[in-house]
Amino acid sequence: MSIQIENLHFSYGRKKVLEGLSFEVPDKCLCAVLGQNGAGKTTLFRCILGMLKKYSGEIKIDNIPTKNLSAKELAHRVAYIPQSHNQTFDYRVIDMALMGTDHTLSMFSAPGRKETARAEEALERVGILHMKEKLFSHLSGGEQQLVLVARALAQGSRTLLMDEPTSALDYGNQSMVMEQARMLADSGYCVILSTHTPQHSLWYADTALALHDGNIAAFGDPADVLNEELIEKLYGVKTNFIETENGVIISPGSKTYRKK
Repeated sequence: MSIQIENLHFSYGRKKVLEGLSFEVPDKCLCAVLGQNGAGKTTLFRCILGMLKKYSGEIKIDNIPTKNLSAKELAHRVAYIPQSHNQTFDYRVIDMALMGTDHTLSMFSAPGRKETARAEEALERVGILHMKEKLFSHLSGGEQQLVLVARALAQGSRTLLMDEPTSALDYGNQSMVMEQARMLADSGYCVILSTHTPQHSLWYADTALALHDGNIAAFGDPADVLNEELIEKLYGVKTNFIETENGVIISPGSKTYRKK
């Protein structure tokens, strides 16, 4: 079992954010985390990454409590993939991927052949090795997101936390990133991905974790746990779940959208 969360509580002062979360996500699994802003998704990720330490309960990675791991040991086991963002300094793609190897180096050493090979292998895995000399800022949003995925893979971790990786991406780039996340899970990674698009859960995920007011509103196979009632509870909107020959499509429940 890759990630095990047991009775996790966290508060910012008197404000309770996570209230007794318990769930497990194994290897070879893509888990989509759903919920409104403020539901606790980012706080959950920060607890797993060791950025927030004053929680109660237990977080285990590969059956090892994360509180027993040093920052370097934790970096060997779990990697964080943020949303794509503009860099203050413009790096080449290969340099961005090399940043994933930093935790393997001593304070004053520079990446060598071994680290470069790891970075190139990671770029090849996500299909963008041919872009290694390009500048990060010259890539599309989806390509930038794949560079951040490659940086995490170069880190050598088998558990990947992806924070809304399709945010602000067009439809084609969303598909590119989600397909890559699916392939990584199929190849053995544990991928935990937050998204504001419930449809992504139905198309790509093995498991959906729905958070509402710091509690687990639903957890399980997306086809089993996602429904009109849950979406309305999470987001306050009505939807229709329409069965098609290619699976369920989530349609707006409003009567105001254009009809032919």
